[in-house]
Amino acid sequence: MNIDLLSSIELTASAAIVIAALSITFGSNAATRIRLAAWLSAWFVVVVILAATRALYYEHGLGTPGLGLAVALPIAILCVAVARIKSLREGFHWAPLWLLIGVHTIRLLGISFIVLHAVGRLPAPFAPVAGWGDIFVGATAPLVAWLVHRQGANARPIVWIWNIIGIVDLIAAVGLGVMSSPGPARLILAEPSSAIMTTLPWLLIPGFLVPLLMSVHIAIFVRLVKDKRPALD
Repeated sequence: MNIDLLSSIELTASAAIVIAALSITFGSNAATRIRLAAWLSAWFVVVVILAATRALYYEHGLGTPGLGLAVALPIAILCVAVARIKSLREGFHWAPLWLLIGVHTIRLLGISFIVLHAVGRLPAPFAPVAGWGDIFVGATAPLVAWLVHRQGANARPIVWIWNIIGIVDLIAAVGLGVMSSPGPARLILAEPSSAIMTTLPWLLIPGFLVPLLMSVHIAIFVRLVKDKRPALD
């Protein structure tokens, strides 16, 4: 099967899993869950349209600045929404921490970066760093989630370390991707460039999954700092 088609299926399924998990977790009732799922799904559709029209492609689109905005703006909106909307704020406070961690299991799909590098469609160090970093975080997420569920507050130090590694991985991946993209910010001249990350299906990663997963990392940090309950789950 073509890697683009297979990845389209995998990324869409991953997005559906995250949308369902966060909607159920943050929604205090059925109506709120449906609204949250609808908004997240609409965002997903917007990213698909941007990718299909190549609106962020460097040759005739917004290029690196547009991609940076596509990553940063949703994170800011999500954080503000959770802070300002009462139902989401309450859902955030009571969301099982193990579930927020477990969602990151989808990052095992970082294997796609390794495959794309192997077939000469993404450059180093961007693809290997992003790929292996995601694979590590995704593979350890179920274990860390299980420790939180079973050991509660005793697992707090491990969660701190894992969460820091996870957020550093995303920052490194985005940074290396930008430095490998055609345009004024390009510092890594290895070929090929990372330009395909603005096209289908790959824009779903920086344009949808990365902001969502980064926001979940931020949520985990806030919970670790503010949650005074004896157990984390």
